[in-house]
Amino acid sequence: MLIGYARVSTREQNKDLQIQALKKIGCEKIFTDEASGGKTVRPGLSSTLQHLRAGDVLVVWKLDRLGRKLKDLINLVENLQSKDIGFISITDSIDTTTPAGRFFFHVMGALAQMERELIIERTNAGLEAARKLGRLGGRSRKMTSEKLDMARKLFATNTPPKIIAETLSVSVPTLYRWLPASERESA
Repeated sequence: MLIGYARVSTREQNKDLQIQALKKIGCEKIFTDEASGGKTVRPGLSSTLQHLRAGDVLVVWKLDRLGRKLKDLINLVENLQSKDIGFISITDSIDTTTPAGRFFFHVMGALAQMERELIIERTNAGLEAARKLGRLGGRSRKMTSEKLDMARKLFATNTPPKIIAETLSVSVPTLYRWLPASERESA
């Protein structure tokens, strides 16, 4: 049995084109959602997945209607395959019920894995280069040693903490974090 799934992101969008294509290919049942592809919980998709049985085929108009992240799509299709459920994406010409379709989908999975590994490599190389330049990462500190010295001097003159914080362009909690009560009193 061919089971269709159609999704639009907003109510203003129209899913008629998707539904017509799913009916034309022969879907006996069609589930729909009006939700972002980034949302992990979609009632229509959940109903679709619960309805599918071994031997069925999940059909979508386009791959991005099923989800945004390639990793999630690959996991979903592999989960379907483990349950003997096929997958077809009409406009992307993907059909995992054929050897060529399964091969193409596995190539996409391998490319996604390679992309993830390359991103990790580039990130680690960038962090290492920054460390060699003396950068530790994260955002720069608001309180410099000069600001700390100025804060101590202002506390010694009984300047209110709010005024000190405004003068140094920091928040009062930041001021208190860098100058504990014991240091403020001895200043």
